[in-house]
Amino acid sequence: MVYNAEVHRRRSIRLRDFDYTNVGAYFMTICAWQRECLFGEVVDGVLRLNVFGEIVQKCWVDMPNHFPNVELDVFTVMPNHVHGIIMINDPVGARHASPDFPIRIMTQAGANGRATHASPLRGAGPIPRSIGAMVGAFKSAVTKHINHQRNNPGAPVWQRNYYERVIRDEAELHAVRQYINDNPIKWAEDENHPTWLSP
Repeated sequence: MVYNAEVHRRRSIRLRDFDYTNVGAYFMTICAWQRECLFGEVVDGVLRLNVFGEIVQKCWVDMPNHFPNVELDVFTVMPNHVHGIIMINDPVGARHASPDFPIRIMTQAGANGRATHASPLRGAGPIPRSIGAMVGAFKSAVTKHINHQRNNPGAPVWQRNYYERVIRDEAELHAVRQYINDNPIKWAEDENHPTWLSP
């Protein structure tokens, strides 16, 4: 397909003028291609990952090995998406977190905290050590390993975009952790459940 700027223009509603390399906590949602249930199933509220889901989980857990300023908090791999909290720490003298560690929460006057990152257009790339760079590396690694496993090198694994929310305070951090932990139990009600997706 030939690139057409009007048809293929990617709209980003990322927070304007926000630095996504800033220290803080980010709630991420990354969806599988066409929200297909590639990664496993939920049976009676219990998540059962298949081999692709295990690849996703291993690549997520491996992220701090490639981005030393990152620590992972609560996350879950669902049948067709991933939810997780990524903490960006100071690149020098990084802290090691326990589940309830004190973090410097993101603040920006007038911002609503919601954003969607569109993959960069031609010639542009994500800023090093930014959320975009981390998610891009994660998605690329998962795609490579899954497509090697299924012997289909060109097949898409992920939707083009991902969703992020800047976590503003401890109360919101607690609520997001609870939401992620409850996701498998509430799978039937999830907006990404195949029942709720239009054909």
